[in-house]
Amino acid sequence: MDPRLVIENIYRSESRKVFATLVRLLGDFDLAEEATHEAFTVAMQQWSADGIPPNPTSWLISAGRFKAIDAMRRQARFQNLQPELIRRLGEIEGQNQLLAEQEIQDNRLRLIFTCCHPAIDPRIQVPLTLREVCGLTTEEIARAFLTTPPTMAQRIVRGKSKIRDAGIPFAIPDSTEIPARLDSVLSVIYLVFNEGYSASSGESLTRVDLSDEAIRLARLLVDLMPDPEAMGLLALMLLHESRRVTRLDADGDIVLLEDQDRSQWDQALIVEGREFIQQSLRSKRFGVYTLQAAISAVHSEARVALETDWAQIVSLYDMLLRVYPSPVVELNRAVAIAMRDDLAAGLALIDGILDRGDLSDYYLAHSARGELLRRLGRSSESRSAFQRALSLTKQAPEQRFLQRRLHSLDNSP
Repeated sequence: MDPRLVIENIYRSESRKVFATLVRLLGDFDLAEEATHEAFTVAMQQWSADGIPPNPTSWLISAGRFKAIDAMRRQARFQNLQPELIRRLGEIEGQNQLLAEQEIQDNRLRLIFTCCHPAIDPRIQVPLTLREVCGLTTEEIARAFLTTPPTMAQRIVRGKSKIRDAGIPFAIPDSTEIPARLDSVLSVIYLVFNEGYSASSGESLTRVDLSDEAIRLARLLVDLMPDPEAMGLLALMLLHESRRVTRLDADGDIVLLEDQDRSQWDQALIVEGREFIQQSLRSKRFGVYTLQAAISAVHSEARVALETDWAQIVSLYDMLLRVYPSPVVELNRAVAIAMRDDLAAGLALIDGILDRGDLSDYYLAHSARGELLRRLGRSSESRSAFQRALSLTKQAPEQRFLQRRLHSLDNSP
Protein backbone atom coordinates (compact mmCIF):
# COMPACT_ATOMS: atom_id res chain seq x y z
CA MET A 1 0.00 0.00 0.00
CA ASP A 2 1.11 3.55 -0.70
CA PRO A 3 2.86 4.83 2.49
CA ARG A 4 0.99 8.12 2.13
CA LEU A 5 -2.35 6.36 2.35
CA VAL A 6 -1.14 4.41 5.39
CA ILE A 7 -0.04 7.63 7.08
CA GLU A 8 -3.38 9.28 6.29
CA ASN A 9 -5.19 6.33 7.88
CA ILE A 10 -2.92 6.50 10.92
CA TYR A 11 -3.57 10.22 11.19
CA ARG A 12 -7.34 9.65 11.25
CA SER A 13 -7.14 6.87 13.86
CA GLU A 14 -4.17 7.85 16.01
CA SER A 15 -3.58 11.61 15.82
CA ARG A 16 -5.70 12.45 18.87
CA LYS A 17 -3.93 9.75 20.92
CA VAL A 18 -0.62 11.31 19.94
CA PHE A 19 -1.95 14.76 20.76
CA ALA A 20 -3.38 13.71 24.15
CA THR A 21 -0.09 12.15 25.18
CA LEU A 22 1.91 15.18 24.04
CA VAL A 23 -0.43 17.49 25.95
CA ARG A 24 0.28 15.52 29.12
CA LEU A 25 4.04 15.48 28.48
CA LEU A 26 4.30 19.12 27.41
CA GLY A 27 1.58 20.70 29.52
CA ASP A 28 0.58 23.01 26.67
CA PHE A 29 -2.25 22.58 24.15
CA ASP A 30 -0.81 24.76 21.41
CA LEU A 31 2.70 23.31 21.68
CA ALA A 32 1.26 19.78 21.60
CA GLU A 33 -0.87 20.62 18.53
CA GLU A 34 2.15 21.99 16.69
CA ALA A 35 4.31 19.04 17.74
CA THR A 36 1.66 16.57 16.55
CA HIS A 37 1.50 18.14 13.10
CA GLU A 38 5.30 18.28 12.86
CA ALA A 39 5.56 14.62 13.84
CA PHE A 40 3.24 13.60 11.02
CA THR A 41 5.13 15.84 8.59
CA VAL A 42 8.38 14.06 9.51
CA ALA A 43 6.62 10.69 9.24
CA MET A 44 5.42 11.52 5.74
CA GLN A 45 9.02 12.12 4.69
CA GLN A 46 10.79 9.39 6.63
CA TRP A 47 8.29 6.54 6.40
CA SER A 48 8.03 6.94 2.63
CA ALA A 49 11.75 6.17 2.46
CA ASP A 50 12.27 3.77 5.38
CA GLY A 51 8.89 2.10 5.74
CA ILE A 52 6.29 2.14 8.52
CA PRO A 53 7.80 1.51 12.01
CA PRO A 54 6.53 -1.39 14.15
CA ASN A 55 4.73 0.95 16.59
CA PRO A 56 3.67 4.06 14.65
CA THR A 57 1.92 5.73 17.59
CA SER A 58 4.95 5.56 19.89
CA TRP A 59 7.19 6.70 17.03
CA LEU A 60 4.97 9.74 16.43
CA ILE A 61 4.85 10.62 20.13
CA SER A 62 8.63 10.41 20.31
CA ALA A 63 9.07 12.52 17.18
CA GLY A 64 6.58 15.11 18.43
CA ARG A 65 8.29 15.21 21.81
CA PHE A 66 11.69 15.88 20.26
CA LYS A 67 10.25 18.55 17.97
CA ALA A 68 8.71 20.27 21.01
CA ILE A 69 11.99 20.06 22.92
CA ASP A 70 13.81 21.69 19.98
CA ALA A 71 11.19 24.45 19.87
CA MET A 72 11.48 25.06 23.62
CA ARG A 73 15.27 25.16 23.45
CA ARG A 74 15.07 27.82 20.76
CA GLN A 75 12.56 29.73 22.87
CA ALA A 76 14.77 29.38 25.95
CA ARG A 77 17.77 30.82 24.10
CA PHE A 78 15.62 33.66 22.76
CA GLN A 79 14.40 34.41 26.27
CA ASN A 80 17.90 34.23 27.77
CA LEU A 81 17.35 30.81 29.34
CA GLN A 82 14.34 31.74 31.42
CA PRO A 83 14.53 29.52 34.57
CA GLU A 84 10.92 28.29 34.51
CA LEU A 85 11.23 27.29 30.86
CA ILE A 86 14.49 25.48 31.53
CA ARG A 87 12.91 23.58 34.44
CA ARG A 88 9.97 22.49 32.27
CA LEU A 89 12.33 21.49 29.47
CA GLY A 90 14.23 19.27 31.89
CA GLU A 91 11.03 17.55 32.99
CA ILE A 92 10.00 16.82 29.40
CA GLU A 93 13.44 15.51 28.43
CA GLY A 94 13.28 13.18 31.42
CA GLN A 95 10.08 11.53 30.25
CA ASN A 96 10.29 8.01 28.89
CA GLN A 97 9.98 8.32 25.13
CA LEU A 98 8.62 4.80 24.71
CA LEU A 99 5.33 4.90 26.55
CA ALA A 100 3.34 1.77 27.29
CA GLU A 101 0.32 1.25 25.03
CA GLN A 102 -2.11 1.33 27.98
CA GLU A 103 -0.65 4.64 29.12
CA ILE A 104 -1.17 6.07 25.64
CA GLN A 105 -4.78 4.88 25.68
CA ASP A 106 -5.45 6.34 29.13
CA ASN A 107 -4.07 9.74 28.17
CA ARG A 108 -7.25 10.56 26.26
CA LEU A 109 -9.36 9.84 29.33
CA ARG A 110 -6.97 11.99 31.40
CA LEU A 111 -7.43 14.82 28.93
CA ILE A 112 -11.23 14.54 29.08
CA PHE A 113 -11.16 14.91 32.87
CA THR A 114 -8.81 17.88 32.52
CA CYS A 115 -11.18 19.63 30.13
CA CYS A 116 -14.10 18.88 32.47
CA HIS A 117 -12.42 20.32 35.57
CA PRO A 118 -14.89 22.23 37.82
CA ALA A 119 -12.76 25.39 37.49
CA ILE A 120 -13.69 25.56 33.79
CA ASP A 121 -16.99 27.15 32.79
CA PRO A 122 -19.48 24.28 32.19
CA ARG A 123 -20.45 25.90 28.87
CA ILE A 124 -16.85 25.48 27.75
CA GLN A 125 -16.07 21.99 29.07
CA VAL A 126 -17.84 19.95 26.42
CA PRO A 127 -16.82 21.96 23.32
CA LEU A 128 -13.22 22.14 24.60
CA THR A 129 -13.11 18.38 24.95
CA LEU A 130 -14.70 17.77 21.57
CA ARG A 131 -12.07 19.99 19.96
CA GLU A 132 -8.95 18.95 21.85
CA VAL A 133 -9.60 15.30 22.69
CA CYS A 134 -11.64 14.19 19.68
CA GLY A 135 -10.42 16.51 16.96
CA LEU A 136 -13.79 17.81 15.82
CA THR A 137 -13.49 21.08 13.95
CA THR A 138 -14.68 24.32 15.47
CA GLU A 139 -17.35 24.46 12.74
CA GLU A 140 -18.69 20.99 13.63
CA ILE A 141 -18.86 21.87 17.32
CA ALA A 142 -20.53 25.21 16.60
CA ARG A 143 -23.25 23.40 14.62
CA ALA A 144 -23.81 20.95 17.48
CA PHE A 145 -24.27 23.84 19.93
CA LEU A 146 -26.26 26.04 17.52
CA THR A 147 -23.79 28.91 17.61
CA THR A 148 -21.28 30.57 15.26
CA PRO A 149 -17.72 29.29 14.69
CA PRO A 150 -16.10 32.56 15.93
CA THR A 151 -18.10 32.40 19.17
CA MET A 152 -17.18 28.77 19.67
CA ALA A 153 -13.51 29.46 18.90
CA GLN A 154 -13.46 32.12 21.64
CA ARG A 155 -14.91 29.67 24.16
CA ILE A 156 -12.31 27.03 23.32
CA VAL A 157 -9.45 29.52 23.65
CA ARG A 158 -10.80 30.61 27.04
CA GLY A 159 -10.89 27.00 28.18
CA LYS A 160 -7.29 26.33 27.19
CA SER A 161 -6.17 29.55 28.86
CA LYS A 162 -7.93 28.53 32.09
CA ILE A 163 -6.16 25.17 32.16
CA ARG A 164 -2.80 26.86 31.62
CA ASP A 165 -3.28 29.76 34.02
CA ALA A 166 -4.84 27.69 36.82
CA GLY A 167 -2.29 24.90 36.49
CA ILE A 168 -5.02 22.26 36.13
CA PRO A 169 -3.25 18.86 36.08
CA PHE A 170 -3.49 16.47 33.15
CA ALA A 171 -4.58 13.53 35.28
CA ILE A 172 -7.53 11.31 36.15
CA PRO A 173 -8.85 12.66 39.48
CA ASP A 174 -9.16 10.52 42.57
CA SER A 175 -12.48 8.86 43.41
CA THR A 176 -13.69 11.77 45.56
CA GLU A 177 -13.37 14.24 42.67
CA ILE A 178 -14.81 12.15 39.85
CA PRO A 179 -18.56 12.68 40.60
CA ALA A 180 -18.24 16.46 40.15
CA ARG A 181 -16.95 15.96 36.63
CA LEU A 182 -18.89 12.87 35.60
CA ASP A 183 -21.88 14.59 33.99
CA SER A 184 -19.66 16.64 31.70
CA VAL A 185 -17.52 13.61 30.83
CA LEU A 186 -20.62 11.57 29.95
CA SER A 187 -21.95 14.46 27.85
CA VAL A 188 -18.70 14.61 25.92
CA ILE A 189 -18.65 10.90 25.20
CA TYR A 190 -22.32 10.99 24.17
CA LEU A 191 -21.79 13.90 21.76
CA VAL A 192 -18.73 12.20 20.25
CA PHE A 193 -20.75 9.04 19.66
CA ASN A 194 -23.63 10.99 18.13
CA GLU A 195 -21.29 12.72 15.69
CA GLY A 196 -19.86 9.33 14.76
CA TYR A 197 -23.20 7.55 14.54
CA SER A 198 -24.90 10.30 12.54
CA ALA A 199 -22.43 12.88 11.28
CA SER A 200 -23.67 16.46 11.30
CA SER A 201 -22.54 17.04 7.71
CA GLY A 202 -20.69 15.47 4.81
CA GLU A 203 -21.00 12.64 2.35
CA SER A 204 -21.07 9.83 4.90
CA LEU A 205 -23.82 9.14 7.41
CA THR A 206 -21.34 7.80 9.95
CA ARG A 207 -17.82 8.41 11.22
CA VAL A 208 -16.74 5.04 12.59
CA ASP A 209 -13.57 6.45 14.16
CA LEU A 210 -15.60 8.72 16.45
CA SER A 211 -18.23 6.18 17.50
CA ASP A 212 -15.54 3.54 18.16
CA GLU A 213 -13.58 6.05 20.22
CA ALA A 214 -16.66 6.99 22.26
CA ILE A 215 -17.35 3.33 23.07
CA ARG A 216 -13.71 2.76 24.02
CA LEU A 217 -13.72 5.78 26.32
CA ALA A 218 -16.99 4.67 27.92
CA ARG A 219 -15.51 1.24 28.62
CA LEU A 220 -12.49 2.88 30.26
CA LEU A 221 -14.80 5.04 32.34
CA VAL A 222 -16.95 2.09 33.47
CA ASP A 223 -13.79 0.20 34.46
CA LEU A 224 -12.57 3.25 36.36
CA MET A 225 -15.90 3.97 38.02
CA PRO A 226 -18.90 1.64 37.48
CA ASP A 227 -21.44 4.45 37.83
CA PRO A 228 -25.01 3.50 36.77
CA GLU A 229 -25.23 6.29 34.20
CA ALA A 230 -21.81 5.45 32.77
CA MET A 231 -23.11 1.91 32.29
CA GLY A 232 -26.34 3.28 30.85
CA LEU A 233 -24.45 5.38 28.33
CA LEU A 234 -22.25 2.47 27.32
CA ALA A 235 -25.38 0.32 26.90
CA LEU A 236 -27.03 2.98 24.75
CA MET A 237 -24.03 3.19 22.43
CA LEU A 238 -23.63 -0.59 22.18
CA LEU A 239 -27.29 -1.03 21.23
CA HIS A 240 -27.09 1.69 18.58
CA GLU A 241 -23.81 0.27 17.29
CA SER A 242 -25.42 -3.17 16.94
CA ARG A 243 -27.51 -1.77 14.06
CA ARG A 244 -24.76 0.06 12.19
CA VAL A 245 -24.39 -2.31 9.21
CA THR A 246 -28.13 -2.24 8.47
CA ARG A 247 -28.57 1.54 8.52
CA LEU A 248 -27.37 2.01 4.94
CA ASP A 249 -28.03 0.06 1.76
CA ALA A 250 -25.43 -0.92 -0.83
CA ASP A 251 -25.61 2.57 -2.36
CA GLY A 252 -24.98 4.31 0.95
CA ASP A 253 -28.59 5.41 1.33
CA ILE A 254 -30.50 5.45 4.61
CA VAL A 255 -32.61 2.46 5.64
CA LEU A 256 -35.23 3.35 8.26
CA LEU A 257 -35.32 1.32 11.48
CA GLU A 258 -38.60 -0.35 10.51
CA ASP A 259 -37.10 -1.52 7.20
CA GLN A 260 -33.75 -2.81 8.49
CA ASP A 261 -32.78 -6.48 8.25
CA ARG A 262 -32.86 -7.33 11.95
CA SER A 263 -31.17 -10.67 11.40
CA GLN A 264 -28.02 -8.67 10.67
CA TRP A 265 -28.03 -6.82 13.98
CA ASP A 266 -25.02 -7.66 16.18
CA GLN A 267 -26.51 -9.86 18.89
CA ALA A 268 -23.34 -9.86 21.00
CA LEU A 269 -23.51 -6.07 21.35
CA ILE A 270 -27.25 -6.26 22.11
CA VAL A 271 -26.72 -8.84 24.87
CA GLU A 272 -23.89 -6.81 26.37
CA GLY A 273 -25.94 -3.63 26.24
CA ARG A 274 -28.90 -5.26 27.97
CA GLU A 275 -26.63 -6.54 30.75
CA PHE A 276 -25.37 -3.03 31.45
CA ILE A 277 -28.97 -1.74 31.50
CA GLN A 278 -29.94 -4.34 34.07
CA GLN A 279 -26.97 -3.43 36.27
CA SER A 280 -27.88 0.25 36.06
CA LEU A 281 -31.58 -0.35 36.78
CA ARG A 282 -30.78 -2.53 39.81
CA SER A 283 -28.85 0.37 41.33
CA LYS A 284 -32.05 2.52 41.35
CA ARG A 285 -29.76 5.49 40.64
CA PHE A 286 -30.20 5.53 36.87
CA GLY A 287 -30.99 8.54 34.71
CA VAL A 288 -31.37 9.76 31.14
CA TYR A 289 -28.80 7.50 29.46
CA THR A 290 -30.15 4.34 31.02
CA LEU A 291 -33.72 5.26 30.05
CA GLN A 292 -32.66 5.96 26.47
CA ALA A 293 -30.81 2.66 26.42
CA ALA A 294 -33.92 0.89 27.70
CA ILE A 295 -35.92 2.37 24.81
CA SER A 296 -33.32 1.13 22.36
CA ALA A 297 -33.43 -2.30 24.03
CA VAL A 298 -37.19 -2.54 23.43
CA HIS A 299 -36.55 -2.00 19.72
CA SER A 300 -33.87 -4.70 19.78
CA GLU A 301 -36.31 -7.22 21.27
CA ALA A 302 -38.73 -7.05 18.32
CA ARG A 303 -37.98 -9.66 15.64
CA VAL A 304 -39.88 -7.55 13.13
CA ALA A 305 -40.99 -3.93 13.29
CA LEU A 306 -44.66 -4.85 13.72
CA GLU A 307 -43.84 -6.60 17.02
CA THR A 308 -42.38 -3.44 18.58
CA ASP A 309 -43.86 -2.78 22.02
CA TRP A 310 -44.79 0.85 21.45
CA ALA A 311 -46.75 1.04 24.70
CA GLN A 312 -43.61 0.25 26.68
CA ILE A 313 -41.63 2.76 24.63
CA VAL A 314 -44.16 5.52 25.33
CA SER A 315 -44.00 4.70 29.06
CA LEU A 316 -40.22 4.97 28.99
CA TYR A 317 -40.44 8.31 27.19
CA ASP A 318 -42.88 9.50 29.86
CA MET A 319 -40.27 8.66 32.50
CA LEU A 320 -37.53 10.29 30.45
CA LEU A 321 -39.54 13.51 30.12
CA ARG A 322 -39.91 13.71 33.89
CA VAL A 323 -36.16 13.28 34.37
CA TYR A 324 -35.06 15.37 31.39
CA PRO A 325 -37.71 17.72 29.94
CA SER A 326 -36.65 18.37 26.34
CA PRO A 327 -38.42 19.18 23.06
CA VAL A 328 -36.37 16.47 21.33
CA VAL A 329 -37.61 13.89 23.84
CA GLU A 330 -41.13 15.25 23.28
CA LEU A 331 -40.66 14.76 19.54
CA ASN A 332 -39.55 11.16 19.94
CA ARG A 333 -42.44 10.49 22.32
CA ALA A 334 -44.85 11.98 19.76
CA VAL A 335 -43.60 9.57 17.11
CA ALA A 336 -44.00 6.66 19.55
CA ILE A 337 -47.58 7.77 20.31
CA ALA A 338 -48.28 7.93 16.58
CA MET A 339 -47.21 4.29 16.34
CA ARG A 340 -49.01 3.20 19.53
CA ASP A 341 -52.31 5.04 19.01
CA ASP A 342 -52.79 6.67 15.62
CA LEU A 343 -50.88 8.91 13.24
CA ALA A 344 -53.07 11.94 13.80
CA ALA A 345 -52.43 11.92 17.56
CA GLY A 346 -48.67 11.93 17.01
CA LEU A 347 -48.95 14.64 14.35
CA ALA A 348 -50.92 16.90 16.70
CA LEU A 349 -48.18 16.63 19.31
CA ILE A 350 -45.45 17.47 16.78
CA ASP A 351 -47.45 20.45 15.54
CA GLY A 352 -47.75 21.64 19.13
CA ILE A 353 -43.98 21.48 19.60
CA LEU A 354 -43.35 23.43 16.40
CA ASP A 355 -46.10 25.95 17.15
CA ARG A 356 -44.29 26.81 20.40
CA GLY A 357 -41.24 27.69 18.36
CA ASP A 358 -39.26 24.71 19.63
CA LEU A 359 -37.28 22.69 17.08
CA SER A 360 -38.19 25.04 14.23
CA ASP A 361 -34.65 24.61 12.84
CA TYR A 362 -34.35 20.92 13.69
CA TYR A 363 -34.67 18.99 10.45
CA LEU A 364 -35.76 15.74 12.12
CA ALA A 365 -38.86 17.45 13.50
CA HIS A 366 -39.95 18.50 10.01
CA SER A 367 -38.94 15.14 8.55
CA ALA A 368 -41.02 13.27 11.15
CA ARG A 369 -43.96 15.59 10.50
CA GLY A 370 -43.60 15.04 6.75
CA GLU A 371 -43.59 11.27 7.21
CA LEU A 372 -46.76 11.25 9.32
CA LEU A 373 -48.49 13.55 6.82
CA ARG A 374 -47.37 11.27 3.97
CA ARG A 375 -48.85 8.23 5.67
CA LEU A 376 -52.07 10.15 6.30
CA GLY A 377 -52.31 10.92 2.57
CA ARG A 378 -51.91 14.68 3.02
CA SER A 379 -49.38 14.98 0.19
CA SER A 380 -49.21 18.74 -0.22
CA GLU A 381 -48.52 19.35 3.48
CA SER A 382 -46.08 16.45 3.53
CA ARG A 383 -44.16 17.93 0.62
CA SER A 384 -43.81 21.28 2.41
CA ALA A 385 -42.54 19.57 5.57
CA PHE A 386 -39.98 17.49 3.68
CA GLN A 387 -38.79 20.56 1.76
CA ARG A 388 -38.28 22.39 5.05
CA ALA A 389 -36.33 19.42 6.42
CA LEU A 390 -34.21 19.28 3.27
CA SER A 391 -33.31 22.95 3.60
CA LEU A 392 -31.99 22.33 7.13
CA THR A 393 -29.87 19.19 6.81
CA LYS A 394 -26.22 19.27 5.72
CA GLN A 395 -25.78 15.52 5.63
CA ALA A 396 -25.70 13.97 2.14
CA PRO A 397 -27.49 10.63 2.86
CA GLU A 398 -30.22 12.52 4.73
CA GLN A 399 -30.59 14.87 1.78
CA ARG A 400 -30.92 11.94 -0.62
CA PHE A 401 -33.51 10.30 1.65
CA LEU A 402 -35.62 13.47 1.74
CA GLN A 403 -35.27 13.94 -2.01
CA ARG A 404 -36.57 10.38 -2.53
CA ARG A 405 -39.53 11.12 -0.31
CA LEU A 406 -40.30 14.27 -2.31
CA HIS A 407 -39.93 12.36 -5.58
CA SER A 408 -42.38 9.71 -4.37
CA LEU A 409 -44.90 12.42 -3.49
CA ASP A 410 -44.49 14.03 -6.91
CA ASN A 411 -45.27 10.68 -8.53
CA SER A 412 -48.15 9.75 -6.26
CA PRO A 413 -51.72 9.82 -7.62
